Amino acid sequence: MACRHLFTPIAVVIATIAMASSATAAIEQPLPEPGEARPGGSTTHHKQLNINAFSQSSANMSFENELNFKLGNGIFKKIWVPAPSSTTASDGLGPLYNARSCQRCHLKDGRGHPPEANWPEDNAISMFLRLSIPPQNDAQRQLLESGKAAVIPEPTYGGQLQDMAINGMASEGRMVINYREIPVTLADGLQVSLRQPQYSVSNLSYGPLHPQAMLSPRVAPQMIGLGLLEALAPADIEALADPDDRNKDGISGRTNRVWNSFTQQQDLGRFGWKAGNPTLIQQAVGAFSGDMGISTPFVSAAAGDCTRYQKDCLLQPDGITPQQDNAEASGEMVKLVEFYSRNLAPPARPDFNKPEVLQGKAVFHQSGCAACHQPSFTTASRTDMPEQSNQLIWPYTDLLLHDMGEGLADNRSEFLATGNEWRTPPLWGIGLTKTVSGHTYFLHDGRARNLLEAVLWHGGEAKASRENIINLPTHERNALVTFLESL
Repeated sequence: MACRHLFTPIAVVIATIAMASSATAAIEQPLPEPGEARPGGSTTHHKQLNINAFSQSSANMSFENELNFKLGNGIFKKIWVPAPSSTTASDGLGPLYNARSCQRCHLKDGRGHPPEANWPEDNAISMFLRLSIPPQNDAQRQLLESGKAAVIPEPTYGGQLQDMAINGMASEGRMVINYREIPVTLADGLQVSLRQPQYSVSNLSYGPLHPQAMLSPRVAPQMIGLGLLEALAPADIEALADPDDRNKDGISGRTNRVWNSFTQQQDLGRFGWKAGNPTLIQQAVGAFSGDMGISTPFVSAAAGDCTRYQKDCLLQPDGITPQQDNAEASGEMVKLVEFYSRNLAPPARPDFNKPEVLQGKAVFHQSGCAACHQPSFTTASRTDMPEQSNQLIWPYTDLLLHDMGEGLADNRSEFLATGNEWRTPPLWGIGLTKTVSGHTYFLHDGRARNLLEAVLWHGGEAKASRENIINLPTHERNALVTFLESL
């Protein structure tokens, strides 16, 4: 078993050792650390922190690669239309879909949100429901055990609920969310209300869901720094895993082993809320197919996620052409989107050395948050990814699966991830969510309306950290939030 704090900065270790064990004890302030102001290393951009803060290219990118980045951005924003169309490079949408472009889910490359009654049009476009069922026979059980499939899709509606459709077709249904407020009183008397969601589906157009159907809500995550996470050496992530909690710290992070459809073998999961994808290109082709119904040379189904029970969907015209590699989006298009996604740069942290930020950083470490939200790594040497190669980065994630307790459970497995487990989400850029995305909804389904609520939803392996934060003095809890907002 490797030490979980392998990459914990020395200055923080020294400060933490000097601290008293109680969460209410005085917090010593650590010093700023070399490189901390640039979360993405040399890729970090120093442009204005406005609505476009997540849409800037790697600062160390060559002039030649800037063109590929801009082309990828154009395809990311491309609005797809139904086939047949005179715009043959942009047709083939659906027939059932969740969004007409990548940008519609990841608006300004930021974080999605749950639907709100007063939100503008397309108010559920950046959130959808994953669908699956338990294995029903030996063949399905063997498929899951082989590691070649993450889940067994719902027989009629497929792998996700698609709430939009081309003209002349009915969408699959509508996601319904009902919230129940749960009061939590903190040690200083502050009362916080947590909203607990319950999910269902209305207006089903193709018959009832399977009686054992499992629903898992997913909000589109922000896009910055993805290439840097892809450039981490697998050994550096695996070294942090402690599945049997042999060091008895209550943290038992696990890797997810997932199917790499490009290499046709199991690989380390890195991307998605349950680390269900190993690479950015696999994440991209899955979104082309599942979210927009766009076929690629890598996932060839022209009707996307349509199933054999949706016969009208399967009979609709498609946009496949030889010019697009006998698909609706060519291999070159996909690879440009991959390049764009890889090179969305984390913004610089101008407030990293302010006293309250440093105090909040000390609280973050003393409360145990860094046990999962691993502060820093150095990326591997990658000749194929020059911008991301050999960079000291500060993503605040270990990319491992952790049991987050019953409160956050979706009770739905994905490869090795159980119904209680989620991948530690990166925290870089989290304080700019309001600026970029216009809201402060967090967690996999946006239930948390601010960062404090997000912390208070932590359970399972994070329960001790949650209790530490509940018992903090007001000024230390405020400092913690200020630190998170500085990331």
